[in-house]
Amino acid sequence: MRLEQNENQFGDIRPQSIGSRLRHALLAALLCAPMALLWGCSGIVSGQSTQPSPAPQTYSISGTISPVAGGSGATVTLSGAASAATTANGSGNYTFGGLANGTYTVTPSHAGYTFSPSSLNVTVSGANVNTGLNFTATATGNPTYSIAGTVSPTAGGSGATLTLSGAATATATADAAGNYMFSGLANGGYAVTPSHAGYTFSPTSQNAPVNGANVTGINFTATANPTFSISGTVSPVAGGSGATVTLSGAAAATTIANSSGTYTFSGLGNGTYTVTPSNAGYTFSPVNQNVPINGANASAVNFTATPQLVHSAALSWTASTSTVSGYNVYRGTVNGGPYTLLNASLVTGQSYTDTAVQSGATYYYVTTAVDSNNVESLNSNQVTAVIP
Repeated sequence: MRLEQNENQFGDIRPQSIGSRLRHALLAALLCAPMALLWGCSGIVSGQSTQPSPAPQTYSISGTISPVAGGSGATVTLSGAASAATTANGSGNYTFGGLANGTYTVTPSHAGYTFSPSSLNVTVSGANVNTGLNFTATATGNPTYSIAGTVSPTAGGSGATLTLSGAATATATADAAGNYMFSGLANGGYAVTPSHAGYTFSPTSQNAPVNGANVTGINFTATANPTFSISGTVSPVAGGSGATVTLSGAAAATTIANSSGTYTFSGLGNGTYTVTPSNAGYTFSPVNQNVPINGANASAVNFTATPQLVHSAALSWTASTSTVSGYNVYRGTVNGGPYTLLNASLVTGQSYTDTAVQSGATYYYVTTAVDSNNVESLNSNQVTAVIP
């Protein structure tokens, strides 16, 4: 019905001609056709929109070893974020390519030469590094060589200390990959020994005789030392909850007992330890415990907390018949004095509690009255307090 009628601006409806309807139909067809074509093309284009990921960016490290006599043919070793070795060309130039961002160490070696510096650290961060990585080679009277190897796995090798002994002594620290090197060594007998806190090594040491050539492959395997724990409970809960427990001996540490009075020290090696609890207002039985660790955890290292008795002496007296500003309280440890003043300011009432007393002691007390002119009376009669 709507194709055959049209509403004019005054609201009346007028019939349309057949020709007009035909023009509308053709126009609709022409509009739909490009829309369908565009929809189809859009589908094709979206199917080709995924682009391959770009290859990771890599960089290079380069430098020169001079003079040519010591640089040409020198071996340059790269360690750190990646490991590699290259040989300097006839001009003493060297290059390491294809490197990711990271920290590296460059170390030159050449029989019969020493180098200044002996190695250089370099950080690659989004650009090639081709300045500041030069070395000066100095001929020695006798050729020198190197001893190198790896400590693995990385967890135990990275940062391990290698000690050289024998014909010369030195120490070196393995890089992040566990690699190490001793250079500038003359012919002779050497031994290499690794060490790293928390690890044992196999073998514990290796001989590395140098005889006219570099020595490589002096490798070690690191094994993490087993660790153990000490645990126990401080009871009852009133004295154990929040108690401070101190560890001393082969290692030192402190921990806080939980709301149940339970505590634990972990990551401990073999050795002898002492455990001591403390909590304000409590004494403990035993006062502390010695705990030997030898290949096993130690549990049930328990303590009993006992509330400390709070001792005091409560004093009272009859008010003075005169008008006074207050009273002073004196204490002595000998019958009849001398006495020591206890209160920092005048006591305005007729009572005083002495809390600074010790169990088993006997104390002697007197009081005096002080008027508004700060005139103090004679001592009252003495009273005696025996502290249980």
